[in-house]
Amino acid sequence: MRRILGTVAALGSLLFLFPAPQAHAVSKEIIQLQIQVQQLQTQLQHLQDSQDQQLSVLQHVVQQIADSVSQMNNTVTALQHQVAAQNESASGQETQLSTQMQGINDSVDELRGRLDKLGAQLQAIQSQLQNINTLQQQQTGQPGATAGQPDTTGQTGQPELPGAAGATQPPGTGNPAGQPGATPPAATPPQPQAPPVEQLYQSAISDYESARYDLASSEFGDVLQYYPQNNLAGNAQFYLGEIDYRQKKYSTAVKAYELVLKNYPGNEKAPSAELRIGESELAIGRREEGIEHLRALIMRYPQTPEAMSARSRLNGMGVRIYPKPGARE
Repeated sequence: MRRILGTVAALGSLLFLFPAPQAHAVSKEIIQLQIQVQQLQTQLQHLQDSQDQQLSVLQHVVQQIADSVSQMNNTVTALQHQVAAQNESASGQETQLSTQMQGINDSVDELRGRLDKLGAQLQAIQSQLQNINTLQQQQTGQPGATAGQPDTTGQTGQPELPGAAGATQPPGTGNPAGQPGATPPAATPPQPQAPPVEQLYQSAISDYESARYDLASSEFGDVLQYYPQNNLAGNAQFYLGEIDYRQKKYSTAVKAYELVLKNYPGNEKAPSAELRIGESELAIGRREEGIEHLRALIMRYPQTPEAMSARSRLNGMGVRIYPKPGARE
């Protein structure tokens, strides 16, 4: 404005120096400059108004985006809390169920152990009864007292055995006349005595780890033959399955592992045998049977490392650990 005023003043002073036509030309140029300045100011005002309007729109959009993000964060937080609560509830129920199942399985194993002991005692009693019957048969086969001879057994107060007094031997049987007593049976050759179970078992383990599978299989078989009631017998049966498993004889290995579960349910190798059954069945293409055994392992021995391996195997296959009712994998 100062420049414009200076210019106007200068033009006013020049009016006295120059003729009228020149003053008219200078005034025209000033008017054109003023018009151009006014146009520039108008454009600048329009540009500023447009920028303010766009900035207002952008601020409104940013506010909407911020509100949406805040709502999404609140929703995600609520979902996380809900999932955490469900997981905590499911974990608590699973832990409670696992504890109950473990207690039931322990009780069943204890009952089976008692039944095994009772079976062993019953077998021993039957063996003793059989020995008594054999002894009685041998005694009744001896020649008794002949008719007319005094009964000496009644004098001593010993009970008479059936056929010992007043009985006669059928013709053609028994000893010749004048030879008292029965002929003793032929002596049986002495049976070879097995080495101690710990020594036999450790030797089998050493051969197994050295991949001498034929020799190890024979030694584990000796443990089962000579010490069937020993705790190491269940281990020996398990390693017989391991030998077949290492040689990829999966069908034979399954049968060996099943004997561990059947004959030695309380053995420490029972969870490993259950795991190997599932892995063997998966290896030969019996998917449903393998999944069923892995799930049975998790339910029966939930707190064991074998159960953790079973969970990892099922998760790797994309299979639910606890199936939905009526669902097929």
